[in-house]
Amino acid sequence: MSRTATAVLLATVLAAAALGGLAAPHDPTAPLSAPWQGPGPGHFLGTDALGRDVWSRVLAGGAGLLSVSVAAALAASLAGVGAGLAAGWYGGWTDRILSSLADLLLAVPSLLLALVVAVALPGHAAVVTATVCGGAPLTLRVVRDAVRAIRGTGYVEAARCRGESGAAILAREVLPAMRGVVTADLGLRVVVALQIASALNVLGFGPAPPAPDWALMLRENMLGIAMNPWSVAAPALAIGLTTVALALAVHLVTGRGPAAPQRRKDIRVGT
Repeated sequence: MSRTATAVLLATVLAAAALGGLAAPHDPTAPLSAPWQGPGPGHFLGTDALGRDVWSRVLAGGAGLLSVSVAAALAASLAGVGAGLAAGWYGGWTDRILSSLADLLLAVPSLLLALVVAVALPGHAAVVTATVCGGAPLTLRVVRDAVRAIRGTGYVEAARCRGESGAAILAREVLPAMRGVVTADLGLRVVVALQIASALNVLGFGPAPPAPDWALMLRENMLGIAMNPWSVAAPALAIGLTTVALALAVHLVTGRGPAAPQRRKDIRVGT
């Protein structure tokens, strides 16, 4: 499959996950028939525990998960990139303090932290907290190492010779050179946040019924899996397909994983 065709396919999958509710043939919250009926006329994938159309709920069930996951990933990426820039550029005590804090956060499992936070705060707040605490330290390490590799290049030395401040060099020279690294890392944070959000929602810390949500559908329909397997299989497939599409989209956009910064042409300083 060509790169263009792959991009179109991935964009279609992600757009369907985010906006599929607009194409739902029935109200995803309204009971229409008997519970756990198999696929039939008017119900492409049958009905769920309350007689609601499974296909309509699948189409509408991804928007909430994706919005929470993207918000959590953006927060983690911003925190990690900011800390990584500071640690990599200034080094010394700044690096040691930030790296020690990152190591401390990484010692706590993200899902365990999310469960603890979800007891006191709404589910979406727990997802954001767990993603930031578990993801920002990893982003810090990636960005710090990339900044160290860029710091001694010719175009950075040229910016120093022009008298630019450290903040200006980071914003104008260093960060643009790392856009591939940052984009790839952001995509990974979205995937992890989606997994955490799905786990919390399955455990009952997500949106309350009758909200359409893929993870909530898994929780609601486990008892009826023998009568209508699609009531569980469809949302599970939707979560898996969306996760794979996100991971492939990151690879397609960046052409790499979060490893090395993009190279810029060195500017020779002096003779």
